[in-house]
Amino acid sequence: QVMLRESGGGLVQAGGSLRLSCAASGRFVISYAMGWFRQAPGKEREFVAAISWEGDSTIYADSVSGRFSISRDNSKKTVFLQMNSLKPEDTANYYCAARAGEATPSGYSYWGQGTQVTVSS
Repeated sequence: QVMLRESGGGLVQAGGSLRLSCAASGRFVISYAMGWFRQAPGKEREFVAAISWEGDSTIYADSVSGRFSISRDNSKKTVFLQMNSLKPEDTANYYCAARAGEATPSGYSYWGQGTQVTVSS
């Protein structure tokens, strides 16, 4: 069983930065690919970024490429999402997810409860 807990959300002005963290627990969690997703009010959940279990492969949604960076520290079972140059349209509840296998935009089995990010204009 894998459990995920996000933290680091908050209110930030447009152009600012935030760093989200996802603390994972579970026996084999360091062998899982990890992803970040987000869901804005009235919209469907969308993929943001993913990272392979070794951390050597990352993928990003076009909307965040060049502004967001995903990383992981397997010694601490933690995944990070560094968000720079934030825009009001980045406002959403951000979720951490885990899956066995490759880092992909879908197919995640385990989900956290989410952390709210609000970007003011």
